[in-house]
Amino acid sequence: MIAMQYSFTLPADYDMEIIDRRIRDKGPAMNGFPQLGFKAFLSARQGEYGSRENLYAPFYLWDQPEGASSFICGPGFAALSDTFGRPRIRHWIVWHAHVSPDLAAARFAHSEHLAIEPHASLSDLRQQEVDLAKQATHDRHALACVVAFDPYDWATVRFGLHAEAPPASSTNQIYRVGHLSRG
Repeated sequence: MIAMQYSFTLPADYDMEIIDRRIRDKGPAMNGFPQLGFKAFLSARQGEYGSRENLYAPFYLWDQPEGASSFICGPGFAALSDTFGRPRIRHWIVWHAHVSPDLAAARFAHSEHLAIEPHASLSDLRQQEVDLAKQATHDRHALACVVAFDPYDWATVRFGLHAEAPPASSTNQIYRVGHLSRG
């Protein structure tokens, strides 16, 4: 499994209804995409839920890397690149992923990127993050919970999908979920 996300920062005065319309129009095309665990079509509005920027930032969970490759090399991604420019795609090795059968009820998402301290035990960190993810799934009723690892920037990523908005903090980004596609 791999996770990936790209993000477009939009001007403060950008009409975010354009992004909402794009998600409504293009989102269903990803339904049934081969090797896709899920794609969450995400947006954030400046000033809402602590967001400092307007963002369009889809998040993907892929069952197999070949699915991500097929998507990135395909016509849908080419159209996105033609519209917004070719983004830098962040991708991570998944340490843990839980996806609820009730995923369709997700209306909000959060992501948190945390630096890994030099000389930290990766084995211990992985177990700690997996335990936290399992607890979050249970305690906060997360509809999806993904913990991933970036060995290039030495960071962990925590991502969750929720029916209700999670609390904002100085370390996380809250998004609205405009559409969810499953493979």
